[in-house]
Amino acid sequence: MTRNRLLLGLLMAPALLWLLGLIVLPHVDLAILSLRARVAPGEYAPSLRQYETFIDEPLYWHTFVRTALMSMIATGLTLLLAFPIAWTIAKIARGRARSLMFVACLIPFWVSETVRTLGWMILLRESGVLPALLVSLGLTDVPVELLYRDATILVGLVYTSMLFMVVPLIGALESLDDALIEAAYDLGGNGWSILRQIIIPHAAPGIVAGCIVVFMLTLGNYLTPTLLGGKNSLWFTEQIYTQFITRFNWEQGAAFGFLLLVLSSAIVWLGLKLSGQQFGEVMRRT
Repeated sequence: MTRNRLLLGLLMAPALLWLLGLIVLPHVDLAILSLRARVAPGEYAPSLRQYETFIDEPLYWHTFVRTALMSMIATGLTLLLAFPIAWTIAKIARGRARSLMFVACLIPFWVSETVRTLGWMILLRESGVLPALLVSLGLTDVPVELLYRDATILVGLVYTSMLFMVVPLIGALESLDDALIEAAYDLGGNGWSILRQIIIPHAAPGIVAGCIVVFMLTLGNYLTPTLLGGKNSLWFTEQIYTQFITRFNWEQGAAFGFLLLVLSSAIVWLGLKLSGQQFGEVMRRT
C-alpha cells in the first residue's frame, strides 16, 4: 500500500509542481502585490489603495462590469451555435462526413489567434471584403465600417471559442442512448419536450464544462477585443495591460488581475450551483 502511494506521488509530482509553479505561486504573488502601495522608492506598505482606486474610478468598474456581461453574452451565443453542430456530429453524421465536420471545426485553430483576428479585420474593415460585397449587391451606397462595434467583438469572441464548446458537447451527446429518444417519440413526445426533458439534462455536464471554458477564455481575452473593438473596446484585460506595461503600476495591475480572477471564480461557482452540477463531473467532460 505504501509503495503504491509512493508511486502515485511520483507520477503526480510533475503535475503538482506545474500547478504550484505556474498557477498557485503567481496568483499568491499577484494578491500580495495588490495589497501594497509604494510609499518611497523601493519602499512599500500594506494598503488597499488599489481597490479603492477601482471603486472610486467609474471607468474601471464600468469596464469590469461590461467585460463580464459581454463575456456572458459571448458564452451564450457560442452555446447556441455549437449545440446543433455538436448534435449533428455526434448523432446525425456518419463515417467520413462526421470526420470532415469535426475537422472543419478544427481547421481555424491550426493558425494563431492573431491570424484569425486579422482575417476578421480584413473582412470587416471599411475597405474590406464584406463592405465591398454589400455595395456591389446594392445594400449600401458606400462601404460601411463594420469594425469597432460591440457586435464585431462578439463575432470574434464566438469564432475563437467555438471549438472549446463543441468538444465537450460532443463528448456528452455521444453517450446518450438513441433508444431513449426513440422511446420518447413512441410515447408521444415532440422534439421540444425531448430536447428539454432528455437531451439537455443528459448533456448538462458537457454544457456546463463548455460554458466554463469559453467564459474564462473570453473574460481573459486581450487580443480579439482590442483589435476588433479598437480603443473603445473597454475590455478589462486592456486596463490590466495598461497598468502593467504602459504605466508600470504593477500594484494596480495586480489588483485588477486579482479582481478578474475573483470574478471568473465567482461566476463559475454560481453557474455550477444554478445548474446543480458537481465540479468533478464537469471536469471529466473537458
